[in-house]
Amino acid sequence: MSRLDFTPYRRSTVGFDRLFDLLESQARHNSGDNYPPFNIARSGEDNYRITLAVAGFRPQDIDITAQQNLLVVQGRKREDAEDGSELLHVGIANRGFERRFELADYVRVEKADLADGLLIIDLVREVPDAMKPKKIAVNGGPTLTAVEGTKSEDDKASDAA
Repeated sequence: MSRLDFTPYRRSTVGFDRLFDLLESQARHNSGDNYPPFNIARSGEDNYRITLAVAGFRPQDIDITAQQNLLVVQGRKREDAEDGSELLHVGIANRGFERRFELADYVRVEKADLADGLLIIDLVREVPDAMKPKKIAVNGGPTLTAVEGTKSEDDKASDAA
């Protein structure tokens, strides 16, 4: 198992501890289990979509939990065939799974749909007005105004991740 060592970067940066901890924990948790396979897509500046291939799972077999900065998708294994038949060969994976996705600040789950064996989870980033960049007047000029078209430091950090 390879271990990432961010010690040189930790010595020369301030306030990035959470980012380094996140990278190290992802390296630990992604130890090779690639089930179920998934895609992550970005559609627009603040819209994301996670698509998981969950063939054989029904909506009641899947639990999606959104906590602060963490999305957990769990699938429960179904018991034997429901029609009472005996399986002679099992080639379709029917095992439980758990996938964890670290979310950036202000990212929330908008909706989740299951169709054609694909679980689609739509995410939206909504930065509160209080966190958006503002122009600051010098020498008591006019009040603060929001700056359009610029990205805050949080936006730049999440784009880089």
